[in-house]
Amino acid sequence: MPFVPHTETEIKEMLSVIGIDSIDNLFDEIPAHLKIDALEKVPAGLTEMSVNRLMQNRAAEDGQPLCFIGAGAYDHHIPAAVWQITTRGEYYTAYTPYQAEASQGTLQLTYEFQSMMTALTAMDVSNASLYDGASAVAEAALMAVRANRKSKSRKVLVPRSLNPVYKEVTHTIVKHQNIELIDVEFDGATSKTSMAALEKFSAEDITAVVISQPNFFGSLEDVDAITNWAHEHNIVVIAVVNPLSLALLKPPGQWGESGADIAVGDGQPLGAPMSSGGPYYGFMCCKKAYVRQMPGRIVGRTVDQEGREGFVLTLQAREQHIRRSKATSNICTNQGLVVTASTIHMSLLGPQGLKQTAISCHQNTQLMVEKLSAIEGVEVVFDQPRFHEVVLRLNKSSKDVLNKLADQNILAGYDLANVYSLKDYPEFENCILVCATELRIAEDIEILATALAGALK
Repeated sequence: MPFVPHTETEIKEMLSVIGIDSIDNLFDEIPAHLKIDALEKVPAGLTEMSVNRLMQNRAAEDGQPLCFIGAGAYDHHIPAAVWQITTRGEYYTAYTPYQAEASQGTLQLTYEFQSMMTALTAMDVSNASLYDGASAVAEAALMAVRANRKSKSRKVLVPRSLNPVYKEVTHTIVKHQNIELIDVEFDGATSKTSMAALEKFSAEDITAVVISQPNFFGSLEDVDAITNWAHEHNIVVIAVVNPLSLALLKPPGQWGESGADIAVGDGQPLGAPMSSGGPYYGFMCCKKAYVRQMPGRIVGRTVDQEGREGFVLTLQAREQHIRRSKATSNICTNQGLVVTASTIHMSLLGPQGLKQTAISCHQNTQLMVEKLSAIEGVEVVFDQPRFHEVVLRLNKSSKDVLNKLADQNILAGYDLANVYSLKDYPEFENCILVCATELRIAEDIEILATALAGALK
């Protein structure tokens, strides 16, 4: 059986009907100088054995350093059973569930995932996932503009303490839809979003405000005060949360007097390895009042004519299914495989396991702060309640120090002044963002402390 479904005879018949001599003539609007005859820089195909060797060598180049970098991707323990089950054929090869009668397993798993996320966030509804945390924030901004009909400004307040990658992606996605992202300053002493900075917008027409909990610097925001302020001014509240932290912290559905309106984040901490940057997935939950503005899929549970339980796609307001002008989003899929891993991960750990993991993360972070702040030349910039991460100021070049530690196979932190965030945080010269998870035990922290002290001498 040929891989190409059309025979040469069928192609000739098609060309004859439309009056074209060759397939190439179908693309005659492409200038000749843009066309190439062959992919000269693409190497010839390799055997399976050669491909395995190539990929193993490339993976080995990453090494297995001791990692204290967080900034949105976290090194957590993942039980072996999670990906052993996830990569079984039933899950690994299952395609998109267009036919409910043939996709009950996939639909039920997605339904269970949605149920877990609504329980974790204390929100009414969850979708089946988005591409990643950054695009989830962008979709939340678009959703807020559709949902907040009292506002005409299309202005979204974004704290400078939001992950800068999230902000950059959001700007890229919404800028051509006349949505304006407005920076909100954080308090220089605490890194928390300044209520005084928010109050400046009290008299303006604002569509939505983003609240990051914890924020990019690891600090815990005053989410109740910000949520209440926003709702008093008819502003939609978008919560950006670390899902693991919700095992300890107040969930967005309980912020303030009436809770956040939309909750998003990256699901990577729930069973997805860091894996050099992906694939991850974004989650999105919201109040029931906004469900028809939510992008992506929503799976529901129902019964058939004989009373038997079944699962179906309840809402799928996507371009694939309805007229483009009526679609809520260009998102045309969900990250089904990673969501499968997350669902299994949460099922294995359960509420108590997730809570214990979050407690261990917090305890290790506190131990790390205690050990590193005792080193001469290290200062804790924001000494206040935190989760996962802390900002440290060094008395030497942060870039040089991190490079020295990398030579010792230690990834000691995210350089706030010399990496991506240069244009975002110029005030953080020689500052690093350091993270500890449940995997960074006392022995690892001691190794980091000893190496850091040596690098600063």
